[in-house]
Amino acid sequence: MTGNSRFAVSVHILAYLAFRQGSAVPSAEIASSVDTNPVVIRRLLSALVKTRLVNAQKGATGGFSLAVPASDITLLHIYRAVEPQPAHGMNRFAPNHKCPVGAKIESILHGVFVKAQAGMEHELSQVTLAQVHEQLHSVCPGKKK
Repeated sequence: MTGNSRFAVSVHILAYLAFRQGSAVPSAEIASSVDTNPVVIRRLLSALVKTRLVNAQKGATGGFSLAVPASDITLLHIYRAVEPQPAHGMNRFAPNHKCPVGAKIESILHGVFVKAQAGMEHELSQVTLAQVHEQLHSVCPGKKK
């Protein structure tokens, strides 16, 4: 699974848990909503449990639920829970340092990527899971708040 899909699927998982607020939801049910294998969902849930965004309840009636109110979870919290530190392709980038362009391009790109990452993270910090839930509520007939 690519980095982008990990984040998007994790937002979907938490939105589904907000939708089912008040009950423990099995990973198979969440996987059905995401339309993927429950193993994929359990891996992501493990990261979300580790960062205390999600509670896990074991047993026959067990499942997963939000550990904190949706209004206290930003998309940045979710992003940081499931995404590794971004390298922006620089980890395999090895220009020729004897070339005038190759000697300076890494530091120039690094500065641009740091600014871009900061901008994206700022935007993610402005959106809560509760806001996502509200947007879903407005387009999902019969959905409970």
